[in-house]
Amino acid sequence: MLPFAYNRPRDAHAAIAAAARDGAYFIGGGTNLLDLAKSAVERPTLLIDVNHLGIAGIAVLPDGGLRIGAAARNSDVADDRLVRTRYPLLSAALLAGASPQLRNMATVGGNLMQRTRCDYFVDPGFQQCNKRKPGSGCAARDGFHKLHAILGASEQCVAVHPSDMCVALAALDAAVNVQGPRGERRIPIADFHRLPGAHPERDTTLERGELIVSVDLPPAAFARHYRYLKVRERASFAFALVSVAVGLDLANGSVRDARIALGGVAHKPWIAERAAAQLVGQRADGIDAAGIAALALDGAAPLPQNAYKVPLARHAVERAVRDALAAAA
Repeated sequence: MLPFAYNRPRDAHAAIAAAARDGAYFIGGGTNLLDLAKSAVERPTLLIDVNHLGIAGIAVLPDGGLRIGAAARNSDVADDRLVRTRYPLLSAALLAGASPQLRNMATVGGNLMQRTRCDYFVDPGFQQCNKRKPGSGCAARDGFHKLHAILGASEQCVAVHPSDMCVALAALDAAVNVQGPRGERRIPIADFHRLPGAHPERDTTLERGELIVSVDLPPAAFARHYRYLKVRERASFAFALVSVAVGLDLANGSVRDARIALGGVAHKPWIAERAAAQLVGQRADGIDAAGIAALALDGAAPLPQNAYKVPLARHAVERAVRDALAAAA
């Protein structure tokens, strides 16, 4: 691991100013960044500690939503009373991620910023990786791609985003609040992460020096009818082959509002807008969950080794919709 400097700024403004230096990275728990630094995939020259900036709290917003500080630990968010009672979909997704030890260290902001990656990206021994070395090619397309994307991929990259938390945030229509050299801005979660296109080295729409300070959750009526389903190769500490977050708002036996998001299938959390829209207005006892699932996977373009993900994802969406309809927390 290459040497680096450490900075513990007094406030967000000082942190943002320090980030102007080349090779500067913000760090919370470091559960992804330090792994990548050890293998020289990332080469930080300065780590800016954001754990002491007063951005770890959880508070109710005036409109009834919730604001979660970027430095809040994943385990603390999952166990927070307001999150568990108002946004149990987020709590369930967080508890499905990583291990208890990692959740105790990982932060909300760091989870948002973890790299979309595959084995070829994290191992510099492979020369072809457009995420690590733009223009070098994508070794996964002609190599091992069993775990890779079936939606939204490009010729440049077929890696998948690994976060469980971000799939739930996508389903909940969260917004990411950032501060940077040009001031403050609010980024809808749907616009925060990027599909690979011609520039897979860019995972997010953040600009240089911007610091995530909080995440806002709008008022939602998904506290009773929800499901986070994660399909993986082993019971714990494994990324999802496919994950599904479903939130339903039921009133008088009909679906008033719906959200569906998938993980493990694309370069970013995949929001199935058309499938969710199809649910709205339907009687709960007459929903064709299989048809909704087929719509959610419309446009899937698998590679030879990951074609199994299409039926797997369809069945996962179907089951998650049925479970959400039946749930009454």
